[in-house]
Amino acid sequence: MNIEHAKHIPISEILSKINIYPKKVTPNKLYYLSPWRKEKTPSFIVNIPENFWFDSVEGTGGNLITFVCIYLERQNEEHTVIDALRWIKYLSGIASIPELLEKSFDEQDSVLMLKSKKSISNIGLIHYLQKRGIPQSFAKQYLKELHVHNKLTDKSFLALGLKNEYGGFEIRNPAIKGSLRPKAITFIRGRIIKPEGIHLFENMMDYLSTITQRNGKRFPDDVIILNSLTCLRQALPYIHNYGYRFAYTWMDNDTAGIKATDILDRFFKTEEALKHVRMNPVYAPHKDVNDWHVHQMKSCDALK
Repeated sequence: MNIEHAKHIPISEILSKINIYPKKVTPNKLYYLSPWRKEKTPSFIVNIPENFWFDSVEGTGGNLITFVCIYLERQNEEHTVIDALRWIKYLSGIASIPELLEKSFDEQDSVLMLKSKKSISNIGLIHYLQKRGIPQSFAKQYLKELHVHNKLTDKSFLALGLKNEYGGFEIRNPAIKGSLRPKAITFIRGRIIKPEGIHLFENMMDYLSTITQRNGKRFPDDVIILNSLTCLRQALPYIHNYGYRFAYTWMDNDTAGIKATDILDRFFKTEEALKHVRMNPVYAPHKDVNDWHVHQMKSCDALK
């Protein structure tokens, strides 16, 4: 996806992908309620022939890229032109991705409701992180302490939460492994702009294990945390035609992880000049990255 390509994608098409539809339609213009403020009278206008938008209240306007940059900024997301192009490519390119996976997703647990979130401070959650070999100082850069209410049991609990791309959370505590809907992948930007590599992890603990092994230093490359293998298909548009040269997979050493790695390998072969690097040898024969990491930590402690 480049700038010229993005400019020719109809603004109305992207708006519909985020559930924004016109309230009034004329031959040349579409009238919408503002995407970034509450109102009763449509003030956001899209000129169809020119593919140009105009906010009559704020007196601003522009092309699709300009809109997406502003929209992402007001959603408190990264909002550079590169971020906008990636976001546009994801929304507009899903249908063009090869159907390597069935369109199956985990059932979304609608009985769980987020009551509040804050920085990690609960001693039980801190001990849980320590058991998984993750320092609190590293975890708090990516996770929040969530207060979650179960509407079915009318009980509440605390959990660690990793925010995903749809605004939901993947949640973990010693007794619970689940999610606050909607369930989706988590994308983490690398330290450099337009990196050559992309890393794919199954879950938050695997990713945090590698960060701990790196003494808290982020990857220079981009990272996708699947949060579930059922979300694998969501990751493909983030990679499709982006120009990555290397794709590093950190899937589990079990039947499901091997299958996911093979599916990704088939997809990577459809991408031009993209080399697949299987990271499994690093943590074999352990089941996953976190198991290997915990074993490494215990071995180091034993030598002290």
